[in-house]
Amino acid sequence: MKGAPTVAIIGRPNVGKSTLFNRLVGRRDAIVDERPGVTRDRHFGAVEWNGQRFWLVDTGGLIPQAQDALNRAVRNQVEVAVAESDVVLFLVDVEHGVHPTDLEIGQYLRKSRRPVILVANKADQLPVDSRHLAFYELGLGDPFPVSAAVGKSSGDLLDRVVEALNTPPLGPASRPGREPRVSGGEPEVPGGEPGVPGPEPGVAGGEPGVHGGEIAVAVVGRPNVGKSSLVNRLLDSERLVVADEPGTTRDAIDTPLRYEGRTLVFIDTAGLRKRSKVDDDIEFYATLRTARAIERADVCVLVVDAQEGMHVQDLKIANDAWERGAALIIAVNKWDLIEEKDTNTAVRGEREIKARAPFLEFIPFLYVSAKTGQRATKLLELILAVAAERDKRIATHEVNEVLAALVDRQQPPQPVGESVRLLYASQIGTAPPRFAIVSNRPEAIPESYTRYLLNGFRAAWRFTGSPVSIKFRRKREQAAHR
Repeated sequence: MKGAPTVAIIGRPNVGKSTLFNRLVGRRDAIVDERPGVTRDRHFGAVEWNGQRFWLVDTGGLIPQAQDALNRAVRNQVEVAVAESDVVLFLVDVEHGVHPTDLEIGQYLRKSRRPVILVANKADQLPVDSRHLAFYELGLGDPFPVSAAVGKSSGDLLDRVVEALNTPPLGPASRPGREPRVSGGEPEVPGGEPGVPGPEPGVAGGEPGVHGGEIAVAVVGRPNVGKSSLVNRLLDSERLVVADEPGTTRDAIDTPLRYEGRTLVFIDTAGLRKRSKVDDDIEFYATLRTARAIERADVCVLVVDAQEGMHVQDLKIANDAWERGAALIIAVNKWDLIEEKDTNTAVRGEREIKARAPFLEFIPFLYVSAKTGQRATKLLELILAVAAERDKRIATHEVNEVLAALVDRQQPPQPVGESVRLLYASQIGTAPPRFAIVSNRPEAIPESYTRYLLNGFRAAWRFTGSPVSIKFRRKREQAAHR
């Protein structure tokens, strides 16, 4: 997608922007709900039509005159999307006719000097539907009727978009070929380093693992612990909507950042809550997308509120990430708000937490402040470090040397019958590290001895922040005689 242009979908709340976005990208990436204001952040998706590739951007509902903090933040996001776009799809609703907000947005778009396609949505009675004709009042050219919900005229709309993208610009305000500017530095393609193919941006259910040298970083945690603020601090931009209202982020958003020669793709996710508290469809789908983001993450940064401490739900999130094979970092945010602390405050807190969940013994804790930037750079360094630990590969001879030393120190339990022997071992995978140990009786090895071996492997090679697993396999020639 290097050099691909950008197309932004904008409009007032509840006109079907996210439905159209999903229709054009061919996936259900954006949350859709009948209530207005569900989409709040910019949401990227890759589209290819008739050989033309471009980025499609879904935006929050625009209310130009609204003055509350959240709507102002959404308005800023929309303005950035328009400023960075090569074509704007202005979506209106034929069922409700011309709305005063449509008139205000139309006036704003005329001043933006961007090519605009006026899209009249919910024209479900096409080709006989003529309600779109009322929108000539906006003075933005011919209204283009579609039905995003059922897909009517979506292909014709894509034809129109491709035509607009290939029409020479009228002036310097329109510059086809720019890519979304997302991190305050040089323009970058969401989901990949320039010139390197990567996963499609904005997709919360893509394939796990590192793509093209990228490290996928899911920023997770309970609502209102400062996840978006922390990502914004790391990116040194206002890429994500931040507001005091809990639950502001609902979609999972991919944002790339170049650091020390690597591309970190941050997935800012909706706050996870206990399933019993997810009592409406919006939170259900947001939680589902967060879980999918964890599944494809190489590194999960679990953000915890320093003032509230680590809750049971935080431990559940950490365990989910760990079991799904992601490296894990605990970022204790709002550390600047802890007034009475000394050099041992963090140590005591970690000791108490690790007593509740032993696997946290292998996970690094970092005490940060999204507000002041305290240790923000250290967090980036730690992400690279745990990602490297997750990708670490150990030579087979070294694995067997460590295994032999561990067995000499403590033999596996010997049940009645044939003795249990561990014959040899090797590393069979990375990201996360996985080992296989060949035994004559793998079924007789208890879980306690497996933990002993895992701890021995960690003592030898650390694997800080990364889960490690051991599989026992039966010796092949013995298996053949059974």
